[in-house]
Amino acid sequence: MVNPDLSDFFFWHFHPEFELVFIEGADGNRHVGNHFSRFEESDLVLIGSYIPHLNFDYGIKTSYEKIVVHIQPDFLKTAFATTPELLAIYKLMNLSKQGIAFGGETKKHIRHRLKNLVKLSRFEQFLELLDILNFLSKAADKVLLHTAPFKNQFNTRDKDRLDKIHDYIDQHYQRKIEIQEVADLSHFSKPAFCRYFKKMTRLTFTQFVNHYRIDKAKKLLLSGKNVTETCFSSGFESLSYFNRTFKKITGTNPISFRSGHHS
Repeated sequence: MVNPDLSDFFFWHFHPEFELVFIEGADGNRHVGNHFSRFEESDLVLIGSYIPHLNFDYGIKTSYEKIVVHIQPDFLKTAFATTPELLAIYKLMNLSKQGIAFGGETKKHIRHRLKNLVKLSRFEQFLELLDILNFLSKAADKVLLHTAPFKNQFNTRDKDRLDKIHDYIDQHYQRKIEIQEVADLSHFSKPAFCRYFKKMTRLTFTQFVNHYRIDKAKKLLLSGKNVTETCFSSGFESLSYFNRTFKKITGTNPISFRSGHHS
């Protein structure tokens, strides 16, 4: 999957897919597993299956471009290990269990190829992705983010539970969501749910929903909706609260955000 989606939505998450992410035009935080550092101007990282990570654009308040490629964990299945021509890629995917960041030369070479992926047919994407991974496997400027394969303290049950909560928010964000109803959905008491959710996402449930609604609001503003329409369509009950929350999360107000992206 190629996802050039602009978003500064906070989401500490993990998934079975390998993730190759490239971000350009901003300084930000790289938080992968137990690794935390800053990147400047751009970043290119390959993240292994089930390693929790924060979206690389979180907190960025300037214009930027981001490309995310998700690679299914059974990509080519056993062919990697048994085909000599694919052995370098097989080793790279194994190394991704530690998280891999790439340096300036590799980013310079890869940036246009990643941007062009979305223009290719599915088969051409497949071939190009293989070639990109082969190139990355030989990169001399790669840095491992962990000294050993990262062991996720969370399990697939946590992932399924978070996915269920996320889906519920997606279906109901346009109305007021009571914490108790999501706690019931997750089979927790309200206090236990609040503790669990904060541990898993690094945010309170209210903060998480606000980030989610602002992410939706940004898309509505960019599609041409006015501020009042956007406020209520994204689930806020008060225009003043919407404006304050938008400013706090994005660093600008809704009108300035919309005009800045349409200029």
